[in-house]
Amino acid sequence: MSENLLTDGITELLGAELETTDTELYVVNPSHRTIEELVSVMSELESPPSVKLLAGERPLKDVMDDFIVASRAANLVDAGTLTVRTTSAEPENSLLITEKEVVAIVTAGEHVAGLTTGDEEFVESARDRYAENWESADEYTLRTPPLTEVRSTLSADISETTADDFDQVLASLQTARGNGDGLDEVTISLLVAAKNGELLYDISKWGEDIGLASKATFSRTKTKLEDMGLIDTEKVPIDVGRPRLRLMLGDDRLQDAEADQLANVAQSLLSN
Repeated sequence: MSENLLTDGITELLGAELETTDTELYVVNPSHRTIEELVSVMSELESPPSVKLLAGERPLKDVMDDFIVASRAANLVDAGTLTVRTTSAEPENSLLITEKEVVAIVTAGEHVAGLTTGDEEFVESARDRYAENWESADEYTLRTPPLTEVRSTLSADISETTADDFDQVLASLQTARGNGDGLDEVTISLLVAAKNGELLYDISKWGEDIGLASKATFSRTKTKLEDMGLIDTEKVPIDVGRPRLRLMLGDDRLQDAEADQLANVAQSLLSN
């Protein structure tokens, strides 16, 4: 047996494995928490190893419903350091498999242990098995654009100030799901657009062009926020066609909030 790892959490275990692996790493049947932390830890590393993530479709979908996780994962996929596939025949164990060792992830409350073996025959057998599973698995397509693309296009197509505010709002959130546990990406986009007096047409066209959400989704979300008093609009005449709508923050508490406080104030208003 190789040296086992006992840590305070999955973050430390993944960090230890990713920093010491300079080749390819299989992550097999991870929990929701492990997928989230894998994306987070890889995003922080300057040169992460190549990771093949093999998981059930339901855990992946549940985790990737969070815009923060999904957009960071899309960054890693775009960079070629993360590949994701799904399998209907989920493996029995949660494993990390390198060329030199197999690590079984065992959770006990807040503590996580990596039970490790470096037996060459066993490692080779495990890698062969999961390499076969990987080849027969279905590719998992992320519907969320990479976070770097979201930031760069928001700055170029809307304004640098709006992009900076978007960054600050996102940084203030632990999660961005829009189900009462953080604001979703469309709501965040509309709020920062309203903070900067941008046009609904411009922000919704930007969102649709990069694959964030459809114009219809932006319009429905705008209506919801307007009905709840978070956003106001005013008509802006144009040379040809119907007037466009300028977005503005509708509540004094939002108007007075800094960008890094915007999410907390908005969530408070939405929950009332």
